[in-house]
Amino acid sequence: MMSTRPAYSPLQIGLHWLVAILIFAAWFTHEDMGQALRQRIETGATGIEGNTLHVWLGGAAFLLILARIVVRMVSGAPAPEAQGGPLMAKAAVWGHRLLYALMILAPMAGAAAWYGGVREAGEVHETLGSALFFIALAHAVVALVHHYVLKDGTLLRMIRPKA
Repeated sequence: MMSTRPAYSPLQIGLHWLVAILIFAAWFTHEDMGQALRQRIETGATGIEGNTLHVWLGGAAFLLILARIVVRMVSGAPAPEAQGGPLMAKAAVWGHRLLYALMILAPMAGAAAWYGGVREAGEVHETLGSALFFIALAHAVVALVHHYVLKDGTLLRMIRPKA
């Protein structure tokens, strides 16, 4: 069981926002990756030649996601805000679990496709990547609801650490 802490650390906050930016950037640079993968498989190309911005963004996001997990396991995280009751707390836990699962599985499928030449993994990656993008958008909307409607401080915890 991970320990709880009163607030997220500056490192946790920085990793959160950097990963978010990389995920969104990777999603917006995924055009033509299917064609690049087909060409890569047909020619037997290896390495990272071709349309690589998406590959670099996804790889960087994956490494930072792994770092986020390690930091969270070592440092812990603040408990959810008390407002909202047990159903909202459960939704938050499962929503985060889904985000983390997608943040791990989408780049793994992408790596299997790009580096392993597994065409089917490319299709899985595309589906998981889109799911990750839209779940992350929903996550952002929920954070804004917490901030502007519930006014419970949830969003502020991921913007600035408590002194």
